[in-house]
Amino acid sequence: MGQITLLTGPERRRRWNEEERRQILEEAFSPGACVTQVAQRHDVSTALIYTWRRKLCEHVPDPCLTEAVVVDEDVGHPLEHRPAIVVELVKRGRVSIFAGATPTLVTAVVKALR
Repeated sequence: MGQITLLTGPERRRRWNEEERRQILEEAFSPGACVTQVAQRHDVSTALIYTWRRKLCEHVPDPCLTEAVVVDEDVGHPLEHRPAIVVELVKRGRVSIFAGATPTLVTAVVKALR
């Protein structure tokens, strides 16, 4: 008579819905997060997290763009003394670009921030 092996336990081939994927991606790529730790916490491989991110970015027109927030703090100062663009860098400070900056200078600054 033949032998049959019965495997029990959790199914290794899990199915993740879109909402679960997005939550894991947001957690993994939030400022200060470690992808490896997030992967271990959710019992998923880091390679799968990066695959999900790559596939998500394929559907986004420009994944390098981020949300912009406009804050008018310096109402009392003359326009020429206020920055036109302020970029807040996570854990690295702030970059201010004034209205008088040349397009070449602005392009160089934006490229350097990538």
